[in-house]
Parts: sequence; structure tokens; C-alpha cells
Amino acid sequence: MCPPRVHVIGRKNSGKTTLIAELVRLLSDQGLRVATIKHTHHAHELDVPGKDSHRHRTAGAAAVAIVARNMIATFRPRREEPTDAVYRALQSQFADCDVILVEGDVRARAARIEVWRPASGEPPLAAQGVPVDLLVTDEPPAVDVPVLPRSDPAAVVSWIRRRLVRTDGVEGEPASEG
Repeated sequence: MCPPRVHVIGRKNSGKTTLIAELVRLLSDQGLRVATIKHTHHAHELDVPGKDSHRHRTAGAAAVAIVARNMIATFRPRREEPTDAVYRALQSQFADCDVILVEGDVRARAARIEVWRPASGEPPLAAQGVPVDLLVTDEPPAVDVPVLPRSDPAAVVSWIRRRLVRTDGVEGEPASEG
């Protein structure tokens, strides 16, 4: 069975990575196995040019995996498949985990937690029509979304566990798509 996933979204430098690291630690301390995915809209060469795996790919391999004593890495080109199909494939690879936290990807159809800082000078994404299930901030704006304090990551963990991590194998429902 595929674990549920929740996307932590927000503007640049809003604290997404910091919150995810705190959530991973707290969820792991509670005995849950947590996977993370970092989404970026930039193109990156993740393999190292000149290394054997990179040479395999440039020779024409459709996918390459590196299997070491302590870690596994796979490299494959991103096709034009929909992003949600990519996430479903990753969810099946992380079937031994209890929850997947994704940093970014505001367009994905899944539960979304927005991290917002008023110092950004921009309104929360939730105030601009982006479907958001939870807003995490220490200075709540006037939005019609549940808000939890940024200073209390344990409350966010409780929300995740109530909404998404189910012992009956049923994944929680994300925010509606407009």
C-alpha cells in the first residue's frame, strides 16, 4: 500500500525546509517511517558527470541505479508524464514508509500545508486561491483555512497524524481543487 503524502508549500525562504526537518524528526521519534521528496521546477543534473552511472546514462541506459552498502540512488530522465503520475510511482517505491513529506509543488493534488511569513511582503498562497489544508504561521492572516503556529511543530505533527496517517489504510482527503 502506498503511504499518504503531504506537500509543504510556501514562498521562497518561508521556512519549508526547516519545518520539514522538524516534522521528520518528530514523526520519526513517534516511531513512524518518513520519506521526503524535494520538488524543484528547475532542471538539474543530479548524477555526476564522469562517474560510471553517468557514463551508463550517456551511453543510452533508460535508467541507472547505484546500490551501495548504505544507500540506493536511481537516475532516470523525467518524461512528460503528469507530475501526479511521478508521485504515485514514488509512493509505491516508498511503500515501507508511513508518510511522505514533499517540499514544494503547489500544483500537486494532495494535502497541502502552507508555511507563510508576513515578512515576505506577499499574501499567503491560500489567500490567492491556492487550495491549502493548513496554514502554518505565527501571525495568522484573515483566511478561511485552519491555522497552526509555526512555533509549534508538534501541533502540525498532530494535524498530519489525524488527517493523513491512518491505521486503517485509508489516506486522508486533501483540500478541494477550487
